[in-house]
Amino acid sequence: MRFSKMFIPTLREIPADAEAVSHKLMLRAGYVRQFAAGLYIYLPLGMRVVEKINKILREEMNAIGAQEITMPVLHPAEVWQQTGRWNTIGEEMFRLKDRTGRDMCLGMTHEEIMTWLASREIRSYRDLPQTWYQIQTKLRDEARPKSGVLRTREFTMKDSYSFDADEKGLDKNYQLHAGAYHRIFKRCGLKFYQVESDPGMMGGATAHEFMAPSPAGEDQVALCDNCGYSANVELAVSVSAGIKSEDWAFEEIHTPEKRTVQEVSSFLKLSPEYFIKSILVISEAGPVLALVRGDQELHEKKLVRIIGNHRPAQKTEVKDILGVEAGFIGPMNQKIRIIADATLKHGRYVSGANRLHYHAKGIKPEKDFTAEWNDIHIAKAGDKCSKCGSALRVEQCIEIGNIFKLGTKYSVPLRAFYLDENGQERPVIMGSYGIGPARIAAAAIEQNNDKDGIIWPESIAPFDVELLPLNMKDEKTVEAAERLYKELAEKGVEVLLDDRDERAGVKFKDADLIGIPTQLIIGEKNLKDGIVEIKDRRTKETVKVKIKEAVERTASANSQYK
Repeated sequence: MRFSKMFIPTLREIPADAEAVSHKLMLRAGYVRQFAAGLYIYLPLGMRVVEKINKILREEMNAIGAQEITMPVLHPAEVWQQTGRWNTIGEEMFRLKDRTGRDMCLGMTHEEIMTWLASREIRSYRDLPQTWYQIQTKLRDEARPKSGVLRTREFTMKDSYSFDADEKGLDKNYQLHAGAYHRIFKRCGLKFYQVESDPGMMGGATAHEFMAPSPAGEDQVALCDNCGYSANVELAVSVSAGIKSEDWAFEEIHTPEKRTVQEVSSFLKLSPEYFIKSILVISEAGPVLALVRGDQELHEKKLVRIIGNHRPAQKTEVKDILGVEAGFIGPMNQKIRIIADATLKHGRYVSGANRLHYHAKGIKPEKDFTAEWNDIHIAKAGDKCSKCGSALRVEQCIEIGNIFKLGTKYSVPLRAFYLDENGQERPVIMGSYGIGPARIAAAAIEQNNDKDGIIWPESIAPFDVELLPLNMKDEKTVEAAERLYKELAEKGVEVLLDDRDERAGVKFKDADLIGIPTQLIIGEKNLKDGIVEIKDRRTKETVKVKIKEAVERTASANSQYK
């Protein structure tokens, strides 16, 4: 491809509203343009990257026996109503009515539609197992689209679905997908972790996410370098460092207008870990008092798994239910359900005294209050690994893929049943597996860039080589460039020829910004000796070689990524 004929609108200035490195560089290097909030146009370079990723996805999905199909984006509401998700999914679902007044939605995922198909086509155990996948558009009305293509309202996803006769078959398909995902991300040149995760709205019993470490990520992952334990902090179990045992007698202390842990700890000159945070929430079954240590934070999703959906109590509700204002709540003498983090089970603590402007010191769990003990705190760096006791570290990550064991969550309500060997009707056992191609591209940029621009992994770069003839007015330079362009193409090397009549500095800047892994530089002085330069975009190292050797070396280096 010739640069002069290709639409590559590079920018010199950093877009003002771009924060993530990948967002800035995709805009500056001419890969995408923003159409509206959360909506992006993929330009020619961007499309080439996405297609490279999709090719890898297809190869690895096909290798585990998955078969590609395509599902519609527009869905009738009935299929979502049958599983209950029409009512449980909130405003992030795009909903509309057709001309007859029938409720419809734009698909944010395709579990229902895939199961609908399976319910009509799978009849017998002889039809199983099946794995179907697609690379399709999804739509989600994100409240705060940001970070470029990382968080959008319209996006493409590779989603696959397995259908098995039993849990053993699901286990096999789950492991096949996990293995395929490892190969996909390695081939795309990413550093990543497979971590335990919360199934969330997808449902099911088991789920894992694939996370690419990056400061632009919206997720946090707890990692143990000693034993390999890894989990999203939404699910991570950790053991907090213990506190020094104090032999405090129980006493109430006047703490005028001191309400927060920070305020009271400063006032009493005690560290926050000696405090109990008492948080009143309202669940569907009634009020619940959640307790965590003063240096920890309550994990909402962990609490949801124990008490179901809930909301924070309002100030008036706190006063009506507990008889004291927020900021002075303590766990003593409470008549409501108490869920306490297991970290609090030993020691003596400070908390509200259940009367205005007073706190109690010397509170002893199981003596001054009783509770249900659970892990409800957010794991943080420095906590101990629950598996081996080593210190955990926490990394920001981009979610690039996920796998779920769905079981019968969708097959039962949508009646995806089969007849077993004995003629008995049984529900199909399902799994769901997703990857975001655009997230792979963005994560690759986040992990591979420098002050000059993108450094693409070879396997997903828009081109293998960029040819840089530095003087387009010199006939010999042009002639050498055309010859190299032709010979490389004949060997299957994808080449971008910068045939613009621009200064060498402009060409170098654009080449570094765009990030093609190898640059072949053709300068007049070297050409007199029949030499060209090969520059590695990542290391910036250059080597001078004969023209013929340049073709062989470049073709050989790129053959491993085909």
